[in-house]
Amino acid sequence: MKKTISILVVALVTAFSVQAQDSMKMDKNVQTIKLEQTPGEFTQKSLTVSEGTYVFDIANNGVGHDVGFVLVKKGQDLSKPENHIQTAYVTKAVATGASQTSKPTKLTKGEYVYFCPLNPTSTDNILTVK
Repeated sequence: MKKTISILVVALVTAFSVQAQDSMKMDKNVQTIKLEQTPGEFTQKSLTVSEGTYVFDIANNGVGHDVGFVLVKKGQDLSKPENHIQTAYVTKAVATGASQTSKPTKLTKGEYVYFCPLNPTSTDNILTVK
């Protein structure tokens, strides 16, 4: 019985170690896109990036209330939450003077619209992925 438990413990530790190493490798490939919101707008209206996995870092610079972040593939109905790329949502509403990040979000070639319904900002902000 002890031998079986020992083998199981070694297998679990090895599996955890491999998973942790894979997670660290993945983190190196994740890049950050920083965007700033001011009252009624994003300061960066458009940007172009390569395909890859990104974390969105959203800063609230003097808006006076919490803000958020929504990313939608261009051409889809922005008002429908099922069209939102939910991993791009910030993990917590962004208070004035603070910033928050999203979960890692894989972006493929195409155009995306980003906006904040809480600020509210224009829906003319474009993220192009080449």
